[in-house]
Amino acid sequence: MQKIKSLMTRQGLRSPQESVNDLSPIENFRIPTKEELRELHEEPTDPQAQQEIINSIEEVYFSNDSFDIVKYELERLPPVLSLQELEEYRDKLKQQQAAVSKKVADLILEKQPAYVEELERVTSLQTGLQLAAVICTNGRRHLNIAKEGFTQTSLGLLANQRKRQLLIGLLKSLRTIKTLQRTDVRLSEMLEEEDYPGAIQLCLECQKAASTFKHYSCISELSSKLQDTLEQIEEQLDVALSKICKNFDINHYTKVQQAYRLLGKTQTAMDQLHMHFTQAIHNTVFQVVLGYVELCAGNTDTKFQKLQYKDLCTHITSDSYIPCLADLCKALWEVMLSYYRTMQWHDNHDQDEAAVVSSDSNNVIGTEENCFDRNYVKKKLEHGLSRIWQDVQLKVKTYLLGTDLSNFKYDDFIFVLDIISRLMQVGEEFCGSKSEVLQESIRKQSVNYFKTYHRTRLEELRMFLENETWELCPVKSSFSILQLHEFKFMEQSRSPSVSPSKQPASAISATVTLFEQYCSGGNPFEIQADSKDDETEDVLASNGYESDEQEKSAYQEYDSDSDVPEELKRDYVDEQTGDAPIKSVSRETLRSRKKSDYNLNKVNAPILTNTTLNVIRLVGKYMQMMNILKPIAFDVIHFMSQLFDYYLYAVYTFFGRNDTFESTGLGLSSSRLRTTLNRIQESLIDLEVSADPSGTLTAAEERKEKVPSPHLSHLVVLTSGNSLYGLAERVVATESLVFLAEQFEFLQPHLDAVMPAAKKPFLQQFYSQTVSTASELRKPVYWIVAAKAIDYEQMLLLMANVKWDVKEIMSQHNVYVDALLKEFEEFNRRLNDVSKRVRIPLPVSNILWEHCIRLANRTLVEGYANVKKCSNEGRALMQLDFQQFLMKLEKLTDIRPIPDKEFVETYIKAYYLTENDMECWIKEHREYSTKQLTNLVNICLGTYINKKARQKLLATIDDIDRPRR
Repeated sequence: MQKIKSLMTRQGLRSPQESVNDLSPIENFRIPTKEELRELHEEPTDPQAQQEIINSIEEVYFSNDSFDIVKYELERLPPVLSLQELEEYRDKLKQQQAAVSKKVADLILEKQPAYVEELERVTSLQTGLQLAAVICTNGRRHLNIAKEGFTQTSLGLLANQRKRQLLIGLLKSLRTIKTLQRTDVRLSEMLEEEDYPGAIQLCLECQKAASTFKHYSCISELSSKLQDTLEQIEEQLDVALSKICKNFDINHYTKVQQAYRLLGKTQTAMDQLHMHFTQAIHNTVFQVVLGYVELCAGNTDTKFQKLQYKDLCTHITSDSYIPCLADLCKALWEVMLSYYRTMQWHDNHDQDEAAVVSSDSNNVIGTEENCFDRNYVKKKLEHGLSRIWQDVQLKVKTYLLGTDLSNFKYDDFIFVLDIISRLMQVGEEFCGSKSEVLQESIRKQSVNYFKTYHRTRLEELRMFLENETWELCPVKSSFSILQLHEFKFMEQSRSPSVSPSKQPASAISATVTLFEQYCSGGNPFEIQADSKDDETEDVLASNGYESDEQEKSAYQEYDSDSDVPEELKRDYVDEQTGDAPIKSVSRETLRSRKKSDYNLNKVNAPILTNTTLNVIRLVGKYMQMMNILKPIAFDVIHFMSQLFDYYLYAVYTFFGRNDTFESTGLGLSSSRLRTTLNRIQESLIDLEVSADPSGTLTAAEERKEKVPSPHLSHLVVLTSGNSLYGLAERVVATESLVFLAEQFEFLQPHLDAVMPAAKKPFLQQFYSQTVSTASELRKPVYWIVAAKAIDYEQMLLLMANVKWDVKEIMSQHNVYVDALLKEFEEFNRRLNDVSKRVRIPLPVSNILWEHCIRLANRTLVEGYANVKKCSNEGRALMQLDFQQFLMKLEKLTDIRPIPDKEFVETYIKAYYLTENDMECWIKEHREYSTKQLTNLVNICLGTYINKKARQKLLATIDDIDRPRR
């Protein structure tokens, strides 16, 4: 079928007869003979049968035109031919041929009408083409006539006119090219004048003009030259941009930004600017440190220039460390200030542009581009804040850790902390950073320094205590620790605007930041240079070593109330309350206090020693460091507590420790005080070193932070009765400790404010368990004086000589009462003598009198307990003696009630108890000793108690005494 179709295609639209005649001998079908036609007609005309015959034809017959049918059939013949098979095969082929021929004939007859119709269309088309050929011939003829009708002269005039116009345009182009050739000179001049926007504008215009005339060969060279010039301008622009990092100039920066905007590289400029700032920080710190290193080295050796910054920092000497740090911070401040002013410029510029855009909204596309650029620049600058500050922190951290500061003087180290504190304040205002990097680095240095410093100060404190003669240090009556220059920072820190750095008197308002204050000029790190000078100006004025004239006059003895000036009375009230006096002290009040308060002959100034003052100064220095560097607040407060602990332990060791009196069981030392002293001894006192001085060099690591126990100076005499066994020294020591405790109480709110929340229980325990026990040390210290000031043994001997088994009631008291009262009068006299040297506060005098009276009363009971025989009249005599003693004693002291009065009276009255009452009384009154109770029972034998009852009562006493053993 493919072959038939291809034949029809090659023959074109012809009649069926023509198509059959044109078939080639090879390709055409053989025309059937009459017999064959008859056979065809005789063949069945069933279309289905014909189609089956056609389908039985082998595929190879339909393959292609070059297929040789004869050859194919001959090759298929079997080797042995059979006539019958050949005929059968031939008949089969004939049937297939007949079916195909009939199919072809049917197809031709079927397409005959379409063929005829198409032939008519071809004929019509041929007629139309002939008509078109005639029209074209006529058109060509008319065109030739028109060409011959126009002359060559007219067309020549038009050609010349066109040529003239072209030449005029060429002349303009040549003039423009000449101008372009001369622009490089003007560009160089504008670059020298730093008119970058104008130079770029001119260069861009020249490039635009050059692109118009790029078809000229000379312009191609000019275009490349202009491109080189533009690149050169960009390089100079980048250099100009880098100058902004160290010294911001608003006019200069405005020109640079305008130039980058003309280039369309606003974002690129911002990226470059941050790179320059990073490079400026690195170069600045390197040059500053290198300058000091070379200056200290004293030669021009270039080996330092090849070192890394980290290695260079290790070559800084101790003398040049602080000046170098100050200059380093000054230089870094200039870089950060430039960045701050850069941000300010962009903020102001964005506001101006926003105002212009709101008034002109025609150019929407340009507005969107500018808005995108502004947002990019804003975000880039905001992100750059933390990057710049991080670079600054890392550079300063490297410098800080490059030198060991543990051997620096305290003032120098505080000066370093002061600079870093100011730098951290700058960082917080710059980008809101808490400066963790700086805090951690300075914390490491501070802890390292402070441990060494504190160890040295403890050793110094021990030396001071061992050489202290406990003489009164005369200070002004208005003395306050805030007058010491070590505590000046507390007054300054009350204003939020003032940093821990020492500020000039004209401090600015809290609302003004450092960048706003120094934006127009100056440097926040320049004030550091004058800060040390202030420390030497107020030493004599604020440390209270010298008294003024009013106080000198007040240090005179007074003979009567009329000698006491009104100012002194007011001073007394002021110092007692700490507030301004509401009313003056009356003469009656002074007179009533005269006998018991031994401080009215001197101004009521604080009692303290040089060592106390030294400890207070140390506390001020510790707080100053803690205030600047709050992360080490706990360590500093812990070391401060050790200063107080050691001072308290020293006072107790020197003046309060006495095993004899401690064993009396009178509760002189409270359990809280004993616990505190034991804690101090275990945690702070190196008992082994104090016992064996040679062991200092071989001290174990765990004893490294401990201090040997101090020893009282041999110049302090505590054994003389005339001086009341060192009462003056004891008063100065104990009251100076109380004064120190008061100062710690005053500082508690400040310490609590900086103490980490997790460590506040330590601070609370320190105040409740240690500071508050300072006044409790008075009892054991003054008990020793009271125990030695009066001869209680002599009184016992006198009482032993009294006959108590008298038969009649006596009206005269015994001699031992007068002897005891004389002892008290002598004690009062010596107390007055001591008060001429040292003011004895009212609480101290009360405790002394209380101790003496308590000891006297207990001695009386002990004396009564030594009685072998006693009658009822003798018991009445005991009461008479005691009443006489009380009556005379009340004239010597204002203490009310008399201590242990009931202790004596109860014991005397116990003589009159019956057996049953006696047993109950013994069980209730365990304050008496076993000896005293036993004697009471023995004396009462035969009067109110028989022997059986006596045995019972003694057994009761033994049961009570058993737990005490």
